[in-house]
Amino acid sequence: MDYMIDKNIPARGKRFGSVTGTIVEMTPGRAGGRRMDGCILFVTIEDMDGRTIVFMLTPSTYVVDFETLSVGMLTTFWYDAEAPMPLIYPPQYNAVVAAQEKNGRMVCVGYFDSCLVNTEQTLQLNLDGSVDLRTTNNQYFQGNPANHNLVVTYENSTRSIPAQTTPSRVTVLCE
Repeated sequence: MDYMIDKNIPARGKRFGSVTGTIVEMTPGRAGGRRMDGCILFVTIEDMDGRTIVFMLTPSTYVVDFETLSVGMLTTFWYDAEAPMPLIYPPQYNAVVAAQEKNGRMVCVGYFDSCLVNTEQTLQLNLDGSVDLRTTNNQYFQGNPANHNLVVTYENSTRSIPAQTTPSRVTVLCE
C-alpha cells in the first residue's frame, strides 16, 4: 500500500515498544547506588512466551487510570525504543506507560500527527466534546493534542484503514 508523505513534516519512526505479560515480582529499586525510599519500583513480568522482562517504574511513569499494579496482574508496559538500554539479561526497560489488560478496553501509545493518525497509520482519532483530554498528572489538557505522543484509551473502532475511534480518554505525554 502506498502512502503520500508530506515532505514538510519530518518522518517519525515508531518510538514506543511494548510488552504484555503477567507481573511476577515487584521490588523497590535503587538508582546510582543510593536508596530511593520507594520512589522507584522494579516490576518483573513473564510474557506470553515465558520470557522474563524487568520494567523500572519511576514517578514519571504514567499508569493508565492511576490503577495500582500488583503481582498476578496481566499488564502491558510501553518503553521508549529510542532510549539507551543496558545489554543485560533479563532485559530491563524504563516504563513510560503501564496499563492493566481489561476486557473491552484498548490502549494505544504513540505519536499522532496533525490529522490525529498514529505513526503506524492504524488508528485515527475523532475528537468531539465528549473526549476527556488530560495530562499525565490528571490535569485538563488545554492545547491541541495533534503532533504529540498520546495515550489513547478506547472501547471500539471502525474496521476501516486506518481504524477510527472516538476515544473515552486521551492523555498527552508532554515532553
